Amino acid sequence: MKKLILSAVIVLASSAIVPAALAQDAAAGKNSFNKCLACHAIGEGAKNKVGPELNGLDGRKAGTVPDYNYSEANKNSGITWNEANFKEYIKDPKAKVPGTKMFFAGIKNEKEINDLWAYVSSFDKDGKTK
Repeated sequence: MKKLILSAVIVLASSAIVPAALAQDAAAGKNSFNKCLACHAIGEGAKNKVGPELNGLDGRKAGTVPDYNYSEANKNSGITWNEANFKEYIKDPKAKVPGTKMFFAGIKNEKEINDLWAYVSSFDKDGKTK
């Protein structure tokens, strides 16, 4: 009986830990965003660099940041950024949008992608955290 109770406790504890491990972590995403900083800015006062600023990315139509010179491929991609599109794009930008100017090999690690989305999507169009 003690073994059965101990087994049940272990199963319950494990099931509580697994979802937490899969959860998105914006703090880890901020660290991952360091890979993006050479080309992109985010947050209050963000300006376009080699790539467009990323404030308010969630729900924004691709190719629409003012004063940024997008490739025709990006402007005509028909993408409205959301979690699914971002995650597919960031794995291999040139596969998602052939002809994009973005020279980035991509991120393959699912946890890192989840964390990066949690960070990027936490900013509204004015660069304030939601």
